[in-house]
Amino acid sequence: MTAFGRRVDQPSPTPVEVDAPTRTPDANAGAKESRIRLWALVMEQIDAISAADMPASRLRQELERLVHQLADRHRIELSAREQTTLARDIVDDMIGMGPLEPLLADDAITDIMVNGPFSIFVEKGGKLQRSEIQFRDSMHAAGVAQKIAAAVGRRVDESSPMVDARLADGSRVNIVMPPLALDGPCISIRKFSRRRIDFARMVEFGSMTPSVAKLLEIAGQCRLNILISGGTGSGKTTLLNAISRQIDDGERVVTIEDAAELQLQQPHVVRLETRPANLEGRGEISQRELVRNALRMRPDRIILGEVRGPEAFDMLQAMNTGHDGSLGTLHANTARDALIRLENMVQMGSFGLPVKAIRTQIASAIDMVVQIERMRDGTRRIIQVSEVRGLEGEVITMNDLVTFEYVGDDADGRIVGRYRAAMIRPGFIHRIEYHGLDKAWMNAVAEF
Repeated sequence: MTAFGRRVDQPSPTPVEVDAPTRTPDANAGAKESRIRLWALVMEQIDAISAADMPASRLRQELERLVHQLADRHRIELSAREQTTLARDIVDDMIGMGPLEPLLADDAITDIMVNGPFSIFVEKGGKLQRSEIQFRDSMHAAGVAQKIAAAVGRRVDESSPMVDARLADGSRVNIVMPPLALDGPCISIRKFSRRRIDFARMVEFGSMTPSVAKLLEIAGQCRLNILISGGTGSGKTTLLNAISRQIDDGERVVTIEDAAELQLQQPHVVRLETRPANLEGRGEISQRELVRNALRMRPDRIILGEVRGPEAFDMLQAMNTGHDGSLGTLHANTARDALIRLENMVQMGSFGLPVKAIRTQIASAIDMVVQIERMRDGTRRIIQVSEVRGLEGEVITMNDLVTFEYVGDDADGRIVGRYRAAMIRPGFIHRIEYHGLDKAWMNAVAEF
């Protein structure tokens, strides 16, 4: 084959695949040495340029044949299954993400956390667990990290040791390299869901009940300004995606993110992404600049993937100047904390505004805060839906429309609880009436 420099004499037939026998520690060490030796022999035969041009399926097939031939010729004791696995790993290293490929292919895994070359954890079913997969060494992990960064036109090395990036499928990646990361390259991957998540799926997962889903559907359809609050990995972006499905196809939507991961289905969506500074410290485009520019793009709605700094002020301005139905997420532990954090973010911009003026902006801009939490049983669940009622003196008043109450644990250790709804007319009832959904809202509340 053209991808290899020379053929191995007389190829042997592919051996019958059998399960590898259970090995003692000494046998495992010997298998590892055999694997390393066979890997080196294979790499000597490969013409990397020609191999890179081959389709992945054919490259894998040719490499499997070569591995079997070399193992037979050099009497390297690896089972047929181990040889096939070696061929797959070489392909993954050449054209993929190395040992991370099997983890990326597993739909049950939602997060991958590399804490150095020999410590990899994954989140599965909401629970963290250690993976048996490892890199060969720090150089191997660094090579994969650099490949990820290069794919989106960025670089990561000692001079620029931190970077946010994304994979081809939209998965979000954060990389920290030595000398900042003391134990070797750290790679954090938030996997992009291949399945579109809507309210029906979230109800199925136990994230909410049908009644809560109905209220949020109405809120999205009535163009309420909604802030989604929660901790890291609590499901904020998933919930934002679900609410965004209520946006009418006739609306122009502008999304602003650090690393694009929103999955909007509407035909008229403009996606903007921030840009970090180059090695000279120039060329950075922040979220605040993108929000200010988005206001000149005639948007009907503006969606911020995550509010984290002075852009909070510009978002509030947008919500208060005719861009109803805008959405955003931020990190906070309660709905009340979310508004406090929003206030602090506005102050970060050094606008010189008095506290009361900032709170007036928040109270008039935000209609609803939805709090979502990753609970100890791994379930991501909405625990609070609150309305922002207004300002009394210098205090923002809020009403909890829906709250989740913990009852206990079932036999499988899963949290059991119930939702309580406040039997009140929300302050934004006129918006619901304007869209003709006031009866649907009250019916949904009555179902609690």
